[in-house]
Amino acid sequence: MNSKLVLSFIGLLMFFGCAKNMEVKNAMASPINYKGMDKAIFAGGCFWCLDAPFEKLDGVKDVISGYTGGQVKNPTYEQVSSGTTGHLEAVEVIFDPKIISYSEILDVYWKQFDPTDAGGSFYDRGSQYTSAIFYTDDLQKKVAEDSKERLNRSGIFNKPIVTKIEKFTEFYAAEDYHQHYYKKNPDHYYSYRKGSGRDNFIMGLWGDANIEKYKKAGEDKSKLNLTPAQYAVTQKNATDPPFKNEFWDSHKEGIYVDVVSGEPLFSSKDKFDSGCGWPSFTKPIDPRYIEKKEDNSAGMQRVETRSRFADSHLGHVFDDGPSPTHLRYCINSSSLRFIPKEDLAKNGYAEFLYLFK
Repeated sequence: MNSKLVLSFIGLLMFFGCAKNMEVKNAMASPINYKGMDKAIFAGGCFWCLDAPFEKLDGVKDVISGYTGGQVKNPTYEQVSSGTTGHLEAVEVIFDPKIISYSEILDVYWKQFDPTDAGGSFYDRGSQYTSAIFYTDDLQKKVAEDSKERLNRSGIFNKPIVTKIEKFTEFYAAEDYHQHYYKKNPDHYYSYRKGSGRDNFIMGLWGDANIEKYKKAGEDKSKLNLTPAQYAVTQKNATDPPFKNEFWDSHKEGIYVDVVSGEPLFSSKDKFDSGCGWPSFTKPIDPRYIEKKEDNSAGMQRVETRSRFADSHLGHVFDDGPSPTHLRYCINSSSLRFIPKEDLAKNGYAEFLYLFK
C-alpha cells in the first residue's frame, strides 16, 4: 500500500487493509488439480476485490488470490507491495468450461475496476495494482483482445482502456490470510471496497444498483400477468414446442429479458441459429443474472438455467455451441420478453445500448 496515503483517514484504512501486518508466509505456486477445469488469470487492483465477484458465479470452482507477471520466484506480499518485483496482485479463476465460458468471466472482470487507470487502482497506487489479463492459450488471447476492442468502441469510457493482455507464465498463491478475504473479514472487506471508491465507481458506471429493482420484481409473484404457456414454462418447468415458439427464428436487434421480472438476460448479438428450434445464445448479457442447476429429469443429465431473482425456468445450457464460448444456451421463448434496440431507453434499459455500438 502506498505509504503516502497513511496521512488521510481513508488512507489509514487502506494501510490496515491490504498491507495489514500479519504473519507472512512464503507464497507457493497454486495447486491446480481440477480435472476438466480451465483457468483465467486477471489483475485489477487489490485481489481481495476480484475474488468475491467470480466466486459467486455458477461454474466457478475456486478463486485463488496471488501474484503473477514478475520476475521474482515465490514472492511474499511485502515484496510485491513494494512494487519492485514486477508482479501484480491477481486472481486465478478455476472454472468448468461446460457450465461457464471464459468470455462470460471476462464480461464480469471488466465491471470490477477502472481499466483506463494506468497508475494503479483507486486508492492503491503503483504498478503492482495495475490491470492485466494473462492468457493461457491463443483462444483466450483472441477472446480477450476482441473483448477489449468492443469495450473501447462502446463509448462507456471516455478514455482509452490501458489494461494489458499478456501471456501467462507462472502464478504464485498469496499467503493464506489473503485467500477468500471477503468471507474471513466481511466487515473490513466491505468497508475497504466502499472507502476505496471502487463500489461507487462500479455502480455509477454500470448501474449495478438497478439489480435491486429486478430483485424486487422477481420476488413479487402476486401480480403475475402471464399467458398459460408463459406460466407453464417459467413456473412449472414446461418446454415450448420446437420451431413453434415466438423467438426461435427472430433476427431483430435488441435484448431479451425475463418475462416475469424484466431481468436482462440475452442480447441478439449473441444469438445464433443452432437448428434446434429454440432461441439459442452463446452467452448471457451478464452471468450474474443466470443461475445454473443440475437437472436429472427426463432421463437426462443436463444443466438447467433459471433467472437469478424471478427464479423463472429458462431452459438449459449445453457444451456444443460455437466458438469462442462453445456453449449453447437453449432458451424457451415463453420465458422471454424482447426489447428492440430502438426501445431500450424508453423501457429503462438505456445502459445496454453499448452492446450495439
